[in-house]
Amino acid sequence: MNAKSLADMRISYDLATLGDNDISPDPIALFSHWFEEVAATSVIEANAVVLATVDVNNVPQARTVLMKSFDEDGIVIYTNYDSAKGQQIAANPNVCGLFYWPTLQRQVRWTGVASRVSAEESDAYFAVRPRGSQLGAIASDQSQPIASADVLRQRFDEIEHEYPDGQPIPRPENWGGFRIKPTRIEFWQGRENRLHDRILYTRDETGEWTTSRLAP
Repeated sequence: MNAKSLADMRISYDLATLGDNDISPDPIALFSHWFEEVAATSVIEANAVVLATVDVNNVPQARTVLMKSFDEDGIVIYTNYDSAKGQQIAANPNVCGLFYWPTLQRQVRWTGVASRVSAEESDAYFAVRPRGSQLGAIASDQSQPIASADVLRQRFDEIEHEYPDGQPIPRPENWGGFRIKPTRIEFWQGRENRLHDRILYTRDETGEWTTSRLAP
C-alpha cells in the first residue's frame, strides 16, 4: 500500500452528536450510557481499553487490556503485578486508558491514578474466571522471556495436574486488580467536517467535576 492509498482512507463522521443537552454533570453516568450503547452493537470486546503507562526511563508503553468493572471510583483491570505494566504502575501510578468504539464513532479517554484493589475483590473476580484462565495466571511469569511456547505449555500442564477438576485454584499473590481513579475523562464524538465534539470532565481536589468543551 502506497502513501496515496493511505491518504485516501477516510470516512464521514455523521452518526451522532454530543450536544450540550446530552452532557450529564456526572461523567460516570455518561460513560455508563455510552458503554451500554456500544455493548448493544456488534463490536467485539467493548470493554477493551488501551492502557498507557510510563517505564523507569520515562518511555511510554501501551497495551490493550480488558475493563472488568467500573463505578464512581473508577475502572478496574486485572493483571500480574510482576508484569511490565504492573511494575510500571507501582513505580508511577499515573496512567491513561483509551476506549475506542468505531462502530459509534466514539472514544473515551480516562486519565487518573491506579492503585491495587483489595485482596478480597481480586479473590472474588479470580474465582469466577474460566478454569483455564486461572491455571494460565499461575503458569505464566508474565513479561519474562521463555525458551519456547512448549515450555509454557508444559508448565500449564504441570499446574493443571496439581489441581484436578473440581479442586479450587487459589489466586496467586502476584495477580490481582488495579483501580484507575479518574482525574480527567474526555468524551469524543465524531462529527461532520471533522468538527468533532470533545467534552472534558476535570475533577478537583474536593471530588467535584467541572466540564468544558474543547476545540477538535
